[in-house]
Amino acid sequence: MLEKHKMERINELARAAKVRELDEAERTEQAGLRAEYLAKFREGFRAQLEQIEIVDGDGRPQGCEGRKN
Repeated sequence: MLEKHKMERINELARAAKVRELDEAERTEQAGLRAEYLAKFREGFRAQLEQIEIVDGDGRPQGCEGRKN
């Protein structure tokens, strides 16, 4: 998960963008923070998906042929 102060800054910039146009430095900062947030989100989501085990009706584990690593 992204650090709390970074999440607060993302939200602060989003609120500011609703009332005024962000300057170039703020847009750059916002893009960087959003990219970092998405990378962390995807990392955590992938970790959750990798923990899922598919079983058949008898409880036997089944392979996931389509899984990408």
